[in-house]
Amino acid sequence: MSTFSLKNFNKTNFMKFNSKVIHGGQKDIDPAYGAVMPPIYQTSTYAQASPGQHKGFEYSRSANPTRTALEKALASIENGTHGLVFSSGLAAIDAVMKLLKPGDEVISTNDLYGGTYRLFNSIFKDFGIKFHFIGMSNPKTLASYINKNTKMIWVETPTNPMMNIIDIKAIAEITQKHHINLVVDNTFATAYLQHPLNLGADIVMHSATKYLGGHSDLVMGSLVTKDKQLAKKLSFIQNASGAIAGPMDSFLALRGIKTLHLRMQRHSENAKAIAEFLVQHPSVNHVYWPGLTSHPNHDIAKRQMKDFGGMVSFSMKGDNLNDAIKFLEQLKVFTLAESLGGVESLAGHPASMTHASIPKPEREKLGIVDSLIRLSVGIEDETDLVADLEQALNF
Repeated sequence: MSTFSLKNFNKTNFMKFNSKVIHGGQKDIDPAYGAVMPPIYQTSTYAQASPGQHKGFEYSRSANPTRTALEKALASIENGTHGLVFSSGLAAIDAVMKLLKPGDEVISTNDLYGGTYRLFNSIFKDFGIKFHFIGMSNPKTLASYINKNTKMIWVETPTNPMMNIIDIKAIAEITQKHHINLVVDNTFATAYLQHPLNLGADIVMHSATKYLGGHSDLVMGSLVTKDKQLAKKLSFIQNASGAIAGPMDSFLALRGIKTLHLRMQRHSENAKAIAEFLVQHPSVNHVYWPGLTSHPNHDIAKRQMKDFGGMVSFSMKGDNLNDAIKFLEQLKVFTLAESLGGVESLAGHPASMTHASIPKPEREKLGIVDSLIRLSVGIEDETDLVADLEQALNF
């Protein structure tokens, strides 16, 4: 017999994840007219009864009821206490970097989203912040890079696009020992598959454009933390810099989160079928998906993730750029496009698209060769997806 009490239903700590995505951090109904979904408060400003006397909202850059509802929902599903949303994933990363000052150093995984690399290496480096891009498959490699100026470790796991897995708990043990902030980009996994804050991370970042929105109809970034002081600093940066998400996008993200658990389960199931198909195909060289037992960090993925996600990368035999282009042009169900995480399946060419900002020698060191294809596996019927890949590979 469950001891769960209905009177505690809206208290996030008493809910399982599948309930949190729908109810976490939310009021039962909107107090104005009983709307079940938080309304879109499409307003820039709010009436005050007297100077400084208002209902919690003054100006929508500082706070908006729709955005606040989303921020509370995000905090709930990530097991945090404070959520913040921004106009894009890069705007969220930009806010995190503004916690630093000239002379500070950041250790980042070397296999990361090209836009993050560009922001670090082409923008914040010029403000006196030093970045070290290293492989983190073995957390012990961090030790030789940590010094008195090290203020932050930046982790993606699974990484983009090579699907490397980084042991968050092991990295967190190191950062806590040295009093360094650990930030985890959880975009690929989402809170459905892993909870970095539970594993010791200080901040979780999402490109909410991807799986959180889930329908390829918004651009947004988010941050979640359990640290009150970090939340206070980030909230100040959010307001002062102004890169906030609008109410319409916030509404769309709230809608998307409500089906996150259903979508991520299907993304993962379809990715498994596709990875197993690709491993057997004679034209395929390497397949990168953490659910494969051949993946070098499969055991860590099994330990820190609920499932293995909907992102699959693979390279082709001969590593010929023209072969990769022919394959992409032949696809019928998969769409050749930037981005990922929507209900529809997408295919991309990292070397010329998402990771073009990383110099070719650096890309190739990471395995981002000319024939590498990155698949964002959608929630269509898996037999249609496999058939589409098969016909495209048989050019």
